[in-house]
Order: sequence, then structure tokens, then C-alpha cells
Amino acid sequence: MIVLNPLIVSSAEILQINTSNTILVGDQNRNLTIRLFCVDVNETDELEATNLLKSEFPRGSKVKIKPFGLKDNLLLAKVFDVKGTKEMTELLVSKDLTSEICPS
Repeated sequence: MIVLNPLIVSSAEILQINTSNTILVGDQNRNLTIRLFCVDVNETDELEATNLLKSEFPRGSKVKIKPFGLKDNLLLAKVFDVKGTKEMTELLVSKDLTSEICPS
């Protein structure tokens, strides 16, 4: 099960990017709301960060999810493109849009 075993990286599809740290993905027969792990975007950068994620991970993109736990009934996870070459948190950090990053 995706929530209980953080060592498993599962594949899903981007349904919606709500904010710079909250996305909705489809995983087979269910939808999961994911909060990006260790992302803290300033309010002034929120729109730019959200637009960056939407451009790099458009709706329908296949992604891999690496879960780290739960917080406020949301799955905390890192989200990678299906090839594993891009990760959402790292993308935001590379553009100086988030003030926090945690170790893998």
C-alpha cells in the first residue's frame, strides 16, 4: 500500500496542481491529494511557483510518487517525472522559489 511503505515509488497521473505544494494525482481507481515534502514557498512567489509546476508537470503527466508520511490527512511525498529526471521540490529550489528543502 502506497501510504504504509515509503520505500515503494508508485506511478500516477497529474490531475491538478492546486498550489505550489498541493497536487491531485490519479492512481488507478483512486485520487490522492499530495502535499509536497519539505516545500515552503513564500506568498509572494506562490503564483510563479504554481505556474512553474504546471508548465513542467502538465495535467495528464505520468509521475512517480515517493511517500514520506501523512500530515493533516494529506500524503507527504516527493513527486518525480516518470523518467526520474525532474522532482517538484528540487525544481522549486533550483528557481529559488522555496525556502526549505529536506534531505532525501
